Amino acid sequence: MDISERLAADETSRTVDTEQNDADVVALRDAILDKLTYHVGKRRAVATERDWLIATAVAIRDLIVDRWVSSTEATYQQGAKRVYYLSLEFLIGRLLFDNLNNMNMIETMRAALAGLDVDLDKLRALEPDAALGNGGLGRLAACFMESMATLDIPAHGYGIRYEHGLFRQVVKNGWQHEYPEDWLAMGNPWEFHRPEVSYNIGFGGSIEAVPISEAAVRHVWHPAETVEAVGYDTPVVGWRGRRVNTLRLWSARSADPLRLDAFNHGDHAGALAEQVRAESITKVLYPSDATAAGQELRLRQEYFFVSASLQDLVRRHIRAFGHISSLPDKTAIQLNDTHPAIAVAELMRILLDVHQIPWEEAWRMTQATFSYTNHTLLPEALEVWPVPLMERLLPRHMQIIYLINALHLGKVRLEYPSDDRLLSSVSMIDEQQGRRVRMSHLAFLGSHRVNGVSALHTGLMRETVFRDLHNLFPERIVNVTNGIAFRRWLFEANPRLTRLLTDTVGPKVLEDENALTALRPLASDRAFQKRFAACRYVNKLALADLIRRELEIRVDPNALFDVHIKRIHEYKRQLLNILEAIALYNAIRARPMDDWAPRVKIFAGKAAASYYQAKLVIKLIHDVAKVVNNDPTVRNILKIVFLPNYSVSLAEMVIPASDVSEQISTAGMEASGTGNMKFALNGALTVGTLDGANVEIAERVGMENIHIFGLTADKVAARRQRGLDAGDLIAASPALSEVLDSVQAGVFSPDEPDRYRGLVDSLRYHDYFLVCADFDHYFATQRHIADIWRRPEEWWQSAILNTANVGWFSSDRSIRDYATDVWDVPAYQASA
Repeated sequence: MDISERLAADETSRTVDTEQNDADVVALRDAILDKLTYHVGKRRAVATERDWLIATAVAIRDLIVDRWVSSTEATYQQGAKRVYYLSLEFLIGRLLFDNLNNMNMIETMRAALAGLDVDLDKLRALEPDAALGNGGLGRLAACFMESMATLDIPAHGYGIRYEHGLFRQVVKNGWQHEYPEDWLAMGNPWEFHRPEVSYNIGFGGSIEAVPISEAAVRHVWHPAETVEAVGYDTPVVGWRGRRVNTLRLWSARSADPLRLDAFNHGDHAGALAEQVRAESITKVLYPSDATAAGQELRLRQEYFFVSASLQDLVRRHIRAFGHISSLPDKTAIQLNDTHPAIAVAELMRILLDVHQIPWEEAWRMTQATFSYTNHTLLPEALEVWPVPLMERLLPRHMQIIYLINALHLGKVRLEYPSDDRLLSSVSMIDEQQGRRVRMSHLAFLGSHRVNGVSALHTGLMRETVFRDLHNLFPERIVNVTNGIAFRRWLFEANPRLTRLLTDTVGPKVLEDENALTALRPLASDRAFQKRFAACRYVNKLALADLIRRELEIRVDPNALFDVHIKRIHEYKRQLLNILEAIALYNAIRARPMDDWAPRVKIFAGKAAASYYQAKLVIKLIHDVAKVVNNDPTVRNILKIVFLPNYSVSLAEMVIPASDVSEQISTAGMEASGTGNMKFALNGALTVGTLDGANVEIAERVGMENIHIFGLTADKVAARRQRGLDAGDLIAASPALSEVLDSVQAGVFSPDEPDRYRGLVDSLRYHDYFLVCADFDHYFATQRHIADIWRRPEEWWQSAILNTANVGWFSSDRSIRDYATDVWDVPAYQASA
């Protein structure tokens, strides 16, 4: 074929593609109008933006359902092994663009809606965030679900359909206030209610031992209370729609919603008491456990969703394979952190009491089926439940836990007959705190694999919280470093950068995360640097506009955007960041003629409702911002911003606009982090400790392209051993001493001069999170960052190399590791 023939063929191909695209747009427009009429019940002339959102979502959902049904049928036909991901959180966020992106339909939908005079971006902003998680744990679960669908792994996610999810954060006069989050107020067009999928969940009651032979009895649990779990299904679309899996969330309802006798006798409120008690289980994510009632509600939540999920998957298994005995061969259940750990005892109950499997075989099956991901070394996050609460609420499960523990300790005692310390350490019952059940030990013993979520974290697990269990079972702990869904956190969140990458590297970058390495030779190319920087600048303009509209604060998009967005917690050290901001403020005022690099410090995150110290840090950030932002001597060199009500959607806007990523947790306390990966993927430079996945990010981007400071995990442990009084450190640091004196004296809180006295005293005399120990190094690192910002070629080379070298942190890679090392299931491999 000569060149003229090739050109003619290309033109014919383009014409065919154009005609097909036009036909797709028309068909999609017709489908939306059909849904507007027959699903929403509105005419085009009177439709609101919300009506258009619902019609659009349902039109997309119809297209997804076809692939969903075919994916499910293929799984049954192939007899494939299924993965079940149990998580108390699924922070899925908005789904409109997520589904359009994965179905490769964004531009087609944009054109279809434009023909109806509807703006797709306005609909995107109108969709509520599904706030079914608190932070990284829930967002990781959402990324993993998307990657399992992308990699063609048959999978179900199981969790709770919280009516209100995490609270809505409102900041008044600098203080956080919590209000119910109402993501379901206008309905959820993505989900399918499954009223026929319901299971009875028991609480309390008694156990009856029924003889079944001279030597054996069957235990029958007679619950005192029964709650119904009803399923709601959301399809989870993989990349290019290759596969659609299911996220099934459970809602609680009373088995007897209305006591008619009480109602007819005039006790209208009392007649609904059982309904209110049952439905409280799925009202709110993480109800405060500061009271005994709150603690009980949390345990009820965890058992409720675990029991419903196990009953559901066992039913599905028997329908597909005929008998429960093959469960470990066809089922892999992943426990996402300690919250679902009661699943070990629940599966044992189902095998023993419902299917009459002998104990030894039931325990073998349970261990072969479960695996457990540990996400934290913090003692307060390694759940323990008081034995009296467990015995009252879950009496049969407590029997099973006692027997698992007795058999386990019996084996340990045979091998280590005189080691009482070891027995106490590996027991599932902690006798030191008023007899509590260690749920992490239950999850460890009931699983065949236990994984950490970064190389550093996994090593620390082996050395600290699970040291003795690891010595008993040295092959059980493995590492699977966390990852993020590039489809969400690059292609969808940063379309400008994505277009630049596809123009430069080619479309293969959309299929294979490792293709990003092709950017490395371009890192020093000035023309490419300018295009990369231009993408960032447009994103910063959008974020600056959001800050102006929401907070009435004007920030310069040419300034360095220094971003710290994550859950507010002492170990994440937002306090260190704001203290450094005060030190910088003092330095600017002392040396106003120096060449300061303009900087905008951006914070966002929620503090737990009962976490006073974290709330006080939020108040301090606002108090400092009020002083700094209104001081004319600073001349806009420094601005401080706190964006309220942090969410997935807000993160999608902030991260692509960020120049600096703050990952400054006390070393040894952040298990992995995934925000660090999202920022680096979008070209932000990390300022961080050698903690969590920062260690592995540094290995891949190069130490010259990440800015590490502070004590290492082993030095943190050594410092704590020596004592937590920071008087010597403060005395040796004039900058820190000045900052703490000003905070304690009420410079930033003239309305209440003693507001931060306790906070400063805790730093002086009990600096557990090593804020003072790391302050000087952190301050110096920030000044080094400012120096690089003044050298654009060096800055953008480093930024590009971050993007180029973090392909390994894809959640696809994480899921392939799980598939190979934990679940024993095949995973689709993207073409190189």
